[in-house]
Amino acid sequence: MLDRFFALKEHGTDVRTEVLAGVTTFVTMAYIIFINPAILGAAGMPQGPVFVATCLVAAVGTLIMGLYANYPIALAPGMGLNAYFAYVVVLGMGYTWQAALGAVFISGALFLLVTLFRLRDIIVNGIPHSLRIAITVGIGLFLAIISLKNAGIIAGSQATLVTLGDLHKPEVVLAVIGFIIVAVLSVLEVKGALLIGIMTVTVLSFGFAGNSFKGVVSMPPSLEPTFLALDVKAAFSGGILNVVLVFFLVELFDATGTLMGVARRAGLLTPEREGRLSKALMADSSAIFLGSLLGTSSTTAYLESASGVQEGGRTGLTAVTVAALFLACLFISPLAASVPAYATAPALFYVACLMLHDLVDLDWEDTTEVIPACVTALLMPFTYSIANGVSFGFISYAALKLLTGRARQVHPVVWIIAAVFLFKFIHETSGH
Repeated sequence: MLDRFFALKEHGTDVRTEVLAGVTTFVTMAYIIFINPAILGAAGMPQGPVFVATCLVAAVGTLIMGLYANYPIALAPGMGLNAYFAYVVVLGMGYTWQAALGAVFISGALFLLVTLFRLRDIIVNGIPHSLRIAITVGIGLFLAIISLKNAGIIAGSQATLVTLGDLHKPEVVLAVIGFIIVAVLSVLEVKGALLIGIMTVTVLSFGFAGNSFKGVVSMPPSLEPTFLALDVKAAFSGGILNVVLVFFLVELFDATGTLMGVARRAGLLTPEREGRLSKALMADSSAIFLGSLLGTSSTTAYLESASGVQEGGRTGLTAVTVAALFLACLFISPLAASVPAYATAPALFYVACLMLHDLVDLDWEDTTEVIPACVTALLMPFTYSIANGVSFGFISYAALKLLTGRARQVHPVVWIIAAVFLFKFIHETSGH
């Protein structure tokens, strides 16, 4: 039955591989169920209900992705968007968290309309091949900087922005050991290499890094304080409409970029399978809508899905596994809290290394394709934003083609997107 529904044989996979891939993806992204309540808590939101909302929207959104789109991609509230929600919109601009949820709701409605009317498909199909490659590579670089930071291998520096972390810390040593375990087992083609690496570091952390076992089972808190607490009327007030635009643009390009990058890595963007991409786009559109009703910031496709794909995940059964584990997390939150960020970092860094392979597919003889691709890929980690990388990539692509007399090679969608992003940056600059 599972083979028929998810077309496992057609994708060269089996139930065991898919479930293992799902567990791997879940373990690499489980941190969100603890980080998201902490970040939104800073904006005055009650952390218990946000924890429940995070688990529920991740479970339902990922389930839709698995059953409807048959994609091995997980959804959850997005890192970066939650920080923008809490620190910029609420604490910086002075809006209530209810109004900020209203802005998420409106941006989700726009996102859903753009997807329903197939405008998102047109946008995606208009992305040049070189920028598609760059998005995958940029996501790899972005994963690399996140994982190295989580591992403590890199740290912030006043003098050089980034520098080497304290290599004497037990957490850093364990992360390095974890990376070696993952790399060696992967070379030896051991199934579940990433998961073995994560669990080994977690077990060692109890003895060497002061990690504490937090128990296994507890009942989830009530969702009532955040359920349907959004204030859409307040979100329609003057200044917050710009917030809605930012949410919408970041959602559009973060989610689309991640979906395309991970799907390409899984070999799902072949002509006979590309039709499923529109279903995947619909799944993540509906998840943003749901998240604002439950009480959390924008939901998006997760970069960490690449770790499950690396373990062989190719169908929606991987996503269904992730969804089941998020639901279980409502009751086993203490156990999930025992996996530290530096335990998942080695697996993410290994996946990041492999994602750089796609650079070989660039046409290195055509500078007007290569330069925008490099701009896209490099600015994702260096601005700590997938959306910024995509923005500058489109602008530089359009500018180079126009100024070198190759404007006819450019799809109309590229001109529109480049103009929108250029306007957004000019507006933001004049606003400051």
